[in-house]
Amino acid sequence: MERKVLRNISYGMYVVGTKDEKDVGCIVNTLVQITSDPGTIAVSINHDNYTNEKIKKAKKFTVSILKEDTEKEIIQTFGYQSSRDTNKFTEENKIVLDGMPALKNSCGTLLCEVIDTMETSTHTVFLGKILDMENYQENRPMTYRYYQEELKGKSPKNAPTYVEEAKKEEASSKTIWKCSVCGYEVEMDSLPEDFVCPICGRTVEAFKKI
Repeated sequence: MERKVLRNISYGMYVVGTKDEKDVGCIVNTLVQITSDPGTIAVSINHDNYTNEKIKKAKKFTVSILKEDTEKEIIQTFGYQSSRDTNKFTEENKIVLDGMPALKNSCGTLLCEVIDTMETSTHTVFLGKILDMENYQENRPMTYRYYQEELKGKSPKNAPTYVEEAKKEEASSKTIWKCSVCGYEVEMDSLPEDFVCPICGRTVEAFKKI
């Protein structure tokens, strides 16, 4: 079965947020508009994500559409850290829609009410009725292809699009170092001690030679 076919399905990049005792959120790349009137969307979130648990409790969530020039700190924080132990939303980076947190600097935000769910073996698909739309900005939205090809990012293992990479078909003439957290790869004979992953912000200790 040729799994590469799935790479030709178009995906966006979004921050989904909700609130319980505190603001929580994560990056997702599997979201689709279902109907326009009434406006409904579907979003898939891994069972292991803290945001999944909190959306089920709050019954509401926001979607912030990431733009191509999204700050790398946003990708690092929302994509590779957990809201269980990290305060991802700050007064500087958020707006509030009906008590729910969303990103201030994005292509636009949606406020949704959960009207149905579907459980798979690994993910919950939340069906959301759009209650409000705000913060529209004329920016190029970030696609998953752009994230992979321009930012050299990889799918976290919780992402629906994650597929374990096949072994390299040809050995590189240079040494390849791979971040064990986000999968970012760099070709270099050796990494300097102060090297930092441009995607997830981890230090040189997170890199392994492949």
